[in-house]
Amino acid sequence: MALDRQQIPVLDVHATPLRVPELVEELSRFIEDGSTRTVLGHNLHSVTLTLSDDGFRRLYEASDIVLLDGAPVLWLWGRTGNAAGPVMDYRLGSTDWLPALDQVRGLERIAVVGAGNSANSGAVARLRTIVPGARVEGFPGEDWNPGLEDAAVAWLHREQPQLVLLGLGMPLQEEVLQRRLDGLPPAIYCAVGGAIEQLAGIQKLAPRWLGRLGLEWAWRLLLHPRRVAYRVFGEPWVLLWLLATRRLSRKD
Repeated sequence: MALDRQQIPVLDVHATPLRVPELVEELSRFIEDGSTRTVLGHNLHSVTLTLSDDGFRRLYEASDIVLLDGAPVLWLWGRTGNAAGPVMDYRLGSTDWLPALDQVRGLERIAVVGAGNSANSGAVARLRTIVPGARVEGFPGEDWNPGLEDAAVAWLHREQPQLVLLGLGMPLQEEVLQRRLDGLPPAIYCAVGGAIEQLAGIQKLAPRWLGRLGLEWAWRLLLHPRRVAYRVFGEPWVLLWLLATRRLSRKD
């Protein structure tokens, strides 16, 4: 059963605002339960996809946890007055909570799916230091295709992990969950985007003070201008159009 959702003003989406200790507690509870769970994150890109793609929206609506991962989404939620403490404490990108996995009770088997061979191996090695008592195995996901997806599903059935970090980038990782979740072994499936490369040290993390100011997008734009430019300069206009269209349709 999903946690109680809170409305994000203006954006017409819901999330489950948590801080790191609260997320650790939920993950511990999920591990003890042993059923299939999903953990996703909301930023402006995912909000745009939620409003424009029915399958993407259904996945988010059914997810057990939808974290606040993106300063604009976080600031808008802050307008509700529901934060107990600083609003920025609720911003949980994957690299904010992955270092706390050693605090998750009963976590013994972790699978890392995604990124290239070197990044995947590096992330696996890093996680083995974070959770030294756990068995951590990896399945690279570069050049993802239907055959590789079938192989990954079979591999997960053999490994029987408790926690799966799925880092194929948005929206591919969410599309895989839409297609495959019902046929995957019971585990907590977390969509972690580029966190595999970040854990491996291949993709450099923005300084944390930039993240707390909501300027992490500027860091990513500087490092990866071609990859990030559309999300920064183009996608907000698409989102505004989608929101305006929804409001006009409700008035009709």
